[in-house]
Amino acid sequence: MRRISVVGGAAVGALVALSALAASAGTWKLLGISWVAFLAMALGIPLGRRSWGGRSWALVWGYGLAAGAMVTSAAVFLVPQAIGHHTTFGGFGIALGLLIGFAGHTIGHRLAHYDFPLDRTAAALTAHSLSAGVIIGIVYGNMPELGPVLGLAIVSHKGPAGYAAARRLAANDRDPTLLLLPAAGVGIAAIVSSLIQLPAVPALRGVVFGFAAGLFLHVAMDFLPRCEIGSDVHELLTVSGDAHELLDQLRVHAVLSTGLGGVAVFLAWLLVS
Repeated sequence: MRRISVVGGAAVGALVALSALAASAGTWKLLGISWVAFLAMALGIPLGRRSWGGRSWALVWGYGLAAGAMVTSAAVFLVPQAIGHHTTFGGFGIALGLLIGFAGHTIGHRLAHYDFPLDRTAAALTAHSLSAGVIIGIVYGNMPELGPVLGLAIVSHKGPAGYAAARRLAANDRDPTLLLLPAAGVGIAAIVSSLIQLPAVPALRGVVFGFAAGLFLHVAMDFLPRCEIGSDVHELLTVSGDAHELLDQLRVHAVLSTGLGGVAVFLAWLLVS
C-alpha cells in the first residue's frame, strides 16, 4: 500500500476542518466547488502514476474541455459583473488580471531554475491553486447568488492538470501524493477568503471582479491544448521522430474539445437559469 505524503495528508486534514466551518455557515456552493476541485486533481494522481499508456488525445480533450469552459464562464459570468459595477475600473481590472497572470506565469518559469524544499511542480500548482481559491472565495463570498456553474467551470482544469503533473512526478521518481496539497489548496483558500466582505464601492468592486475575470481568462488560455513540439501533449506521444502528422491530427481534437467546453457551459446555464 502506497503511503500519502505528510504534506498532502496535512492539507487534506485542513480542508476537512475548514469544510465543517463552511457547512456551519451554509456556504454549500463554495463547499461543493472546493471538493470538486480536490477530487478532480486527486483522481489525476493514480491516473498519472499509471501513465495511462501515454494517450496524448486524453490530455488534449481534458485541457480543451476545461479551457473552453473557463473562457466561456469568465466571459459570461465575471466580465459583465465587473463592467456592471464600474465600466472603466472594471475594464482596468480585467487588464490587470491578464497582465498579473502573465507576470506570475513568467516569474514561475524563472523560479523553476532554483532548488526549493518542495518539489517545483507541486509548488507551482500550489501557488496557482491558492490564488485561484482566494478569487473564488471573494467572488462567491460577496455574490452568493452566483450559480455553481462558474466555480465548477473554473476548477475543471484540475483534473487534467493533476494527471499531467502526477505523470511528471512519477517519471522523476517523486511522490505524486504531494499533489494533494494543491488539490486541497483551492478549497482552503476559498473558504478562508469567503469571509472577506468588499466595501460597497463600485470602482473597487469593478476592479476586483475585473481582476478575477482577467486572471481566469489568462489561466484558461494557458490551458488551451497546444499541439506543438516540446509541449505536454508532445511529451506524451509514443511515436518516434517529431510526430508532425500526429500533432496535426491532435490539433483537430484541440479545436473540437475547446468548442465543446464552451457549449457545455452554455447548456448548463440554460438548465439552471
